[in-house]
Amino acid sequence: MQRDGQTTNAVPGGSHLDEFVTAMVGEQLFGLPIRRVQDVFRPERVTRVPLAPPEIAGVLNLRGRIVTLIDLRRRLGFAASVEQGECMAIGVDTRGESYGLLTDSIGEVLKLGEETRGSNPVNLEPALARVSAGLHRLDGRLLIVLDIDRVLDVGVSAIAA
Repeated sequence: MQRDGQTTNAVPGGSHLDEFVTAMVGEQLFGLPIRRVQDVFRPERVTRVPLAPPEIAGVLNLRGRIVTLIDLRRRLGFAASVEQGECMAIGVDTRGESYGLLTDSIGEVLKLGEETRGSNPVNLEPALARVSAGLHRLDGRLLIVLDIDRVLDVGVSAIAA
């Protein structure tokens, strides 16, 4: 079943589980709806795009597709990473275009229920609030659910400019 753009699984008792691919950017844990994730890869042979906005890390050829890399650190207002070579990317498609979302690391796939889900707190950083589709409270940590279309919104408009 799909709800709010996320894959859900019914479980006994009437609750649902949402599935997320997890990723770290800085010290923050993010979740991307698994149904939107095409692949996970280590970006290699990235070509910078002249005059592109800072959040566009470049483009690369991934198995015959041209993929635009979006640096989530810059897109979300985090400080630049010192170890760029250690980044991982999550491949997503939208509006017929392929994108790679650069993250510091990729975690596991989590199935989370309604009992951990919450809305954005009022004090959430504005850059994060703009791209958040809610959050899950996990053992003293917050997993911010990314709305992939909102994350890519600035990148798409910047590319078209």
